[in-house]
Amino acid sequence: MLIEPNSHLYAYAITRDFGFAPNPFHGLCTLATCKPDIRKSAKVGDWVMGIGGSSLRSVKRRCILLMKVSERISFQDYWDDDRFSLKKPVRNGSRVQMLGDNIYHKDESGVWIQEDSHHSNIDGTPNPVNLDRDTGRTDQLLVSNYFLYFGNEAITIDLNSIEYGRVRNYKKISLSDSKEARDLIASMFREHRSVINTVVSDPCQFMDSHQRVDQGTGKIQ
Repeated sequence: MLIEPNSHLYAYAITRDFGFAPNPFHGLCTLATCKPDIRKSAKVGDWVMGIGGSSLRSVKRRCILLMKVSERISFQDYWDDDRFSLKKPVRNGSRVQMLGDNIYHKDESGVWIQEDSHHSNIDGTPNPVNLDRDTGRTDQLLVSNYFLYFGNEAITIDLNSIEYGRVRNYKKISLSDSKEARDLIASMFREHRSVINTVVSDPCQFMDSHQRVDQGTGKIQ
């Protein structure tokens, strides 16, 4: 079933699109960092839509991502599960490997470990601001095995139909109540069924995969 009973659509602005959050590689789309409120609230069967934010001028207000949540999983289970081993970062590897989002797990005393990644400091040491923002509100990330990811070829959709305007954080829409949102999801998957679960085009900032971000300052280094 495409639209599950009592499900919701979470629409939000993607401010940075490196291929890290969301991470659309290896046949699964994951939202493992950033957007803690969505990661905390979204349930299996819900939908997440990423719209190009004002900082991504070439794809501003275009749809970069639409994914159906197929699994909610803790950071530790994500780290321990062999299904997601390819999502672990390798900072001296390929661009895809550098952007691995499987970066959090705990040591024997229960202290968070942040792997050398897009969210750590330039020298590979943990960035405490990013660590707190990623793990502080929720120990949950989202996995999708049914998604559309357009990257820098983000598509134009009718955002007015879901009343997506100037949204702070995200907009939550009941799919039981909104025929417009249900129709939008259905039409997107009907029109783009040949590219389901693929990376249609590189993320907008893919060529800067070597860089790091600090969520506190917003600076990219």
